[in-house]
Amino acid sequence: MGIFDNFFKKKSSGEVAKDRLKLLLVSDRSNCSPETMELIKNDIIKVISKYMEIDSEGLDIQITQNHDETEGPALYANIPIRELKK
Repeated sequence: MGIFDNFFKKKSSGEVAKDRLKLLLVSDRSNCSPETMELIKNDIIKVISKYMEIDSEGLDIQITQNHDETEGPALYANIPIRELKK
């Protein structure tokens, strides 16, 4: 499977709705707009794809708010790696 296969694969309407809901939930928790979250996700995919083949459909990013006021929000990314590039 090539790197660009995921970019041209059609998603079902259910998958699209699920992705939108995930973005809304994450953006609501982080006070970050869904558009900004999508830009962050796309940038992460673009950079990591230079070095390894990843499952962009399985990519999950979250921004969490810490309850401790001395620390700011944290970005967590779960990125399924298919293969390292040489």
